[in-house]
Amino acid sequence: MKHVKVTAFDCPDAWFKALNSIWTEGDVFQVGYGSEETETKKLNLTLEINHPENRPLVSDKAPCDMKYVQWYALTYLWCGEGKQDETYTYGSRLREPVDQVEEAIKNYLKEQRDRQVTMVVRLPEDIYKINPKTNERHEPPCLSLIDTEILDNKMHLTCYFRSWDAYAGLPANIAGLQIFNEAFVSEINERGNLSLKTGKLVFHSKNCHIYHRQFDLVKELLEPKDKTNRIAKTMQEVEKEE
Repeated sequence: MKHVKVTAFDCPDAWFKALNSIWTEGDVFQVGYGSEETETKKLNLTLEINHPENRPLVSDKAPCDMKYVQWYALTYLWCGEGKQDETYTYGSRLREPVDQVEEAIKNYLKEQRDRQVTMVVRLPEDIYKINPKTNERHEPPCLSLIDTEILDNKMHLTCYFRSWDAYAGLPANIAGLQIFNEAFVSEINERGNLSLKTGKLVFHSKNCHIYHRQFDLVKELLEPKDKTNRIAKTMQEVEKEE
């Protein structure tokens, strides 16, 4: 199992660098059980984003736009309403049965140096492959936890994804979590008359992957520069021959 750390300037940079690391260094992994049983390339990845607040939050080449990201951040992370056919969202897990977001805000209003403010999405019963209540196949959440810490007057988030679709999921996830952090900080500032800012986003995923059906998309995204270099090299060789 290869572990790679990627440091990025902002969210679009993080998406490109994560894809490039998986594409060039990833292990071939045949998924035997999950939402999609197929061949993948994957890494045990640590992704550090130093300026996630920088706009735009998503690349214009990403398979999502800001309209979707804003909807995702509000619906799936902050409020947790989701769709009628969904059994849960990240937000519903964060809000019920304990409103962890509200309690986290209260904790930081009392003490900004608190090291114990961790919000958990995964539940013990997620270990079941078949939901014992409905007897239906159960898919555990990809996002497992959101850990928080204030340092140098900035709110830093550290998040763990057990499994992470690097091409289609990652760009919306990191942008959405930045918006979540901005809303989180705004609530604390407003209630406590504070001036916190958002800080780094750090992600860990044991299985950050690219699906086989995405290989051509990723190759096309990452190789235009190489193609240009090859053309330029060919032209130089032709010029020398002349």
